[in-house]
Amino acid sequence: MTTLLATLEAILGPGGLLTGEAAAERAFSSWTRAATPLAIARPRSAPEVAQVLRTVAAAGGSIVPWGGRTGLVEGTAAEGAVALSLDRMAAVEDIDPVGQTMTVQAGCVLATACDAAAAQGLFLPLDLGSRGSATIGGTISTNAGGNRVLRYGMMRDMVLGLEVVLADGTIVTGLNRLIKNNAGYDLKQLFIGSEGTLGIVTRAVLRLRPTPPAQGTALLAVDAFEALPRLLRALEAELPGLSAFEVMWPEFYRLVTTEPARGRPILPDGHGYYVLVETLGPEDGGALLEARLEAALADGLVTDAVIAKSQAERDRMWALRDDVAQVARNGPVATFDVSLPITAMPDYVAGLRAAVAGRWPGASVVVFGHLGDGNLHVIVGLADATARPEVEALVHGPLATCDGSISAEHGVGLSKRGHLGLSRSPEELDLMRRLKAALDPAQLLNPGKVLPPADGPHG
Repeated sequence: MTTLLATLEAILGPGGLLTGEAAAERAFSSWTRAATPLAIARPRSAPEVAQVLRTVAAAGGSIVPWGGRTGLVEGTAAEGAVALSLDRMAAVEDIDPVGQTMTVQAGCVLATACDAAAAQGLFLPLDLGSRGSATIGGTISTNAGGNRVLRYGMMRDMVLGLEVVLADGTIVTGLNRLIKNNAGYDLKQLFIGSEGTLGIVTRAVLRLRPTPPAQGTALLAVDAFEALPRLLRALEAELPGLSAFEVMWPEFYRLVTTEPARGRPILPDGHGYYVLVETLGPEDGGALLEARLEAALADGLVTDAVIAKSQAERDRMWALRDDVAQVARNGPVATFDVSLPITAMPDYVAGLRAAVAGRWPGASVVVFGHLGDGNLHVIVGLADATARPEVEALVHGPLATCDGSISAEHGVGLSKRGHLGLSRSPEELDLMRRLKAALDPAQLLNPGKVLPPADGPHG
């Protein structure tokens, strides 16, 4: 082991390898169950990444890629492994304002990439609550979604090309800048959403968009779930710039508008649902939004509404939706990220609440999420932290019967791999295993993540 660390240190140079207390400090994250890795390797280039992979493989070790480590599924658990951080590969290398593309290194923080695009009058649409810590490589490896999927799609829809280092150290450079390129297999898709189990993304070409000239934001109160899909489809039909349709159940709204939260109510407590709507589009987008909401009020779809008149008011509205840390007030909490048809949501949530209350009286169930694209975040607060396996069964089990998914945007990692068979067929799981065996036969990259054992409960 000493020889391995000495070799890695020689490859990476001063500051390139962290061990001991320095590694322990980096391993800590309030959102991640962290254990100190054997070491943290910090390469500066794809060739250095390749050298690290070959060296660790030769020593019989394993590599766990680290980005912002806010994925919430234990995908970065690295005890006994070498963690691979690309924080020294964080440059925005190129922005093409004509082709509307950005070439960026994988360690670049999302907010930095968005700011760089904005400085050129362009727009990188991906937006997450963890925008200040999530990295481009991490968002690619998990196929991140966020607040604007309704209009712009997942991270997969923004990636044009990738540079990837395979487990054997081969550097595959496919930095395609074209929107249309059907020359053979689209190899980048193998690595988007694979959580670092098939290869290490080191650079990416991302598709940018023109900066929307106007932004309209409103917070709505809706009293009946049945009104939500009707409201969503009406807004989609009449607001081509609709980019967000975020729904907060009242328990979440109450948490983020009461002390010790910094937010305060924008609409009164007591409504059935609170909807954050945003449009990004033409200069008259705000006027269109206001007109459509007046019609929704007249139709009885909306009970109350506040339209932001300034950026400060927009920020205040989004601050409520982004203040997810408040769910920890119900702690210990188990967090879930599910996807299901909108029509199945009311029965699913009601059934889950009843099941949790029947098993653990007094436990809390907090729901919020990107309802426009079928994604709900479910937070179950329990006094008994050891009950998580039972909670997982209650949350994930019903998804198999309503064509839902155990993971909408956070990935699978360790915490969900035992339930993957609820969302993927045996044939799909077999194909995933064959891909893993072909690209990483020695199980070097993020071993044990995503795929359950073939003989497991859902394997």
